[in-house]
Amino acid sequence: MFFERPDSGETAILVHIEFQDGREPEDPMELLELARSAGAIPAALIEGSRRYPEARMFIGEGKLEEVREALRAHEAELVIFNHALKPSQERNLEKELKCRVLDRTGLILDIFAQRARTHEGKLQVELAQLEYMSTRLVRGWTHLERQKGGIGLRGPGETQLETDRRLLRARIRQINKRLEKVRSQRSQNRRARDRAEIPSTSLVGYTNAGKSTLFNALTSSDVYAADQLFATLDPTLRRLEVADVGPVVLADTVGFIRHLPHKLVQAFKATLEEAAEADLLIHVIDAADPDREANIAQVDAVLEEIGAQDVPRLLVMNKIDLLGSQPRLERDAQGRPHTVWLSARDAQGFELFHQALSELLAVDLVELSLRLAPHKGWLRAQLHELGAVREEHYDEQGYACLDIRLPQRDFLQLLSRGEENPRDYLPAEAFASDY
Repeated sequence: MFFERPDSGETAILVHIEFQDGREPEDPMELLELARSAGAIPAALIEGSRRYPEARMFIGEGKLEEVREALRAHEAELVIFNHALKPSQERNLEKELKCRVLDRTGLILDIFAQRARTHEGKLQVELAQLEYMSTRLVRGWTHLERQKGGIGLRGPGETQLETDRRLLRARIRQINKRLEKVRSQRSQNRRARDRAEIPSTSLVGYTNAGKSTLFNALTSSDVYAADQLFATLDPTLRRLEVADVGPVVLADTVGFIRHLPHKLVQAFKATLEEAAEADLLIHVIDAADPDREANIAQVDAVLEEIGAQDVPRLLVMNKIDLLGSQPRLERDAQGRPHTVWLSARDAQGFELFHQALSELLAVDLVELSLRLAPHKGWLRAQLHELGAVREEHYDEQGYACLDIRLPQRDFLQLLSRGEENPRDYLPAEAFASDY
């Protein structure tokens, strides 16, 4: 039997089982937040403990009866498990409970489907859903399943299932081709930024850590931000000006979660490549979350899966307003910025954050005192336009005396446009690498 999803919110019974087989446990409170984020109305949370999952139903007869009674008592129409279920287990549970059964992976996919806004995001979600559904097609066609094998005994069930599988495979191939084009376009954009020597940074972190709130506050954007899991899904890139660095690309990425389904990681590879190819990862952490260390470990695991484990990173401890703490900047043993404590909601600690970015993304800086003749007014004007002039005065001969500070690459580009020889302006040690 196949159960269609209704348009309105569904009353749901949540099931969380602690297993004693060494697997990392899920968080029952996170299941509650996931269910609410999907639009479900949690009516009851049923918890239990087993040595290992029951092969046929995942849970034992006693717990199954407890779920059945909760469904009747609350008139619920959906059961959500805080675990990954096998297709056969889902099918058996639905047959016994006479209602829809959803596992953790299906629940997260449902949330992603609701949140996707861009064409790319929708393609990525559809790909993950199709790959997930491909193992569960039989749920929709149990009334057509053939009972026996052999020549002449292949019934309409096998025909329909094979047709569906073929259509699914074709659609998956089509989506993969489109996403490959997206990856190619992203790669071209990254190469263009590399040619322009524009550093790229990427916000990563556990879902609901406050990435989008920080992103909006830093870039004056209006990315949707809310106190719910996976509030934003589609990647967004914005330009951010950083002192002594110039323009920086800041990317807001999808939030991570414990045991993020592998299908989603693969489907969102094009998006997550922004993190893997970044010059700096900004790992946003909910400082007030008691499970923050476990969340940090989970983000590290996903970063390793996408090949971003070696990208330099800055930790941002967000939501210090909930702790009553003050903004501060912590450094590592080499004196480099390591952790910034701030509040994105109250815009506290942003000066320290910019300072950390400036130091971590710092390029070779030129700090010079120039004496420019009147006919070099173009150079003086360009230096002012770049915001490189710290002090200025004129001497008795009418020469402009400037104290400047700017990235060396910008100064060299400026001199090149004016067909000036850099050796007339920079000290000999600036060209030491030429020899």
